[in-house]
Amino acid sequence: MSDVKHVSGFVSIIGRPNAGKSTLLNILVGSKVAITAPKPQTTRNLIQGIWTAPNAQVIFVDTPGIHQSDSLLNRRMIQEIRTALKERDLLLYVADSTLAVGDQDRAAVQLLHGTPTPALLVLNKIDQLSDKRQLLPLIEAYKALFDFREFVPVSAVTGEGLDDLRAAILRYLPEGPQYFPPDQITDLPERFLVAELIREKVIALTHEEVPHAVAVLVDAWEEKPNITRIAATIYVERPGQKAILIGSKGAMIKRIGTLARQEIESMLGRKVYLELFVKVHEKWRESPQFLNQLDWRTMVGAGRPA
Repeated sequence: MSDVKHVSGFVSIIGRPNAGKSTLLNILVGSKVAITAPKPQTTRNLIQGIWTAPNAQVIFVDTPGIHQSDSLLNRRMIQEIRTALKERDLLLYVADSTLAVGDQDRAAVQLLHGTPTPALLVLNKIDQLSDKRQLLPLIEAYKALFDFREFVPVSAVTGEGLDDLRAAILRYLPEGPQYFPPDQITDLPERFLVAELIREKVIALTHEEVPHAVAVLVDAWEEKPNITRIAATIYVERPGQKAILIGSKGAMIKRIGTLARQEIESMLGRKVYLELFVKVHEKWRESPQFLNQLDWRTMVGAGRPA
């Protein structure tokens, strides 16, 4: 019998918007489970990804970026972050190594105070530094804010430092079982992943207020012998936003659909027919009923809201 113990646990990834949390999650898991975009507040829910090694299994939980709350949606996102601080074995606080510590960073780190969970500081985007010595004053600044157990510089884009990060994570996990099959990378439902991929394409192709005003729900999912037929609705808050998404002669919605379909086919491993609709739902970010429908934990494929 082997004397090597098996460790496992739940690790929350937290930090400010645009620190690269979702990109880090995807590369740690080895597959795309969270959408990414160079715009703040892309992640709205707790996204779970699973990394299985020979003697370990780590369940990572990605979270929305820590930001000021100005809507019911944003307040719920902050609550998601507070939830992610509880009942975890380890916290990864991801910071952008190219930026000095500011007031918003100090406020974000303040959320860690009072939690008994050990936390590592992950300094991301080191591939953008011309001189790694720039990390030293940054580490000292974060040391003054919180008692981080370790400081790990990484690049979620190039993979630099990820072996060190994985080794550090495993040092803090308790001995435990394998919670998921070794080939499973997420427990998110396919409907949610499809909706998120559609939203990712909208975020990538639109600007200003449109990305923040967009929500996506899958309305229908039909498995055929040779194709999966999916219908989804993109919700916005104003008619002008709907016009932008449809575009001249439907050009924008067609482009969104094509890019989303290609990635959905890659994820599902089969041919997909994707039909998209655009609908105005005023102030959906303040509607508890609608926000509940967006939550993957309650997603059952219900029809479109009235």
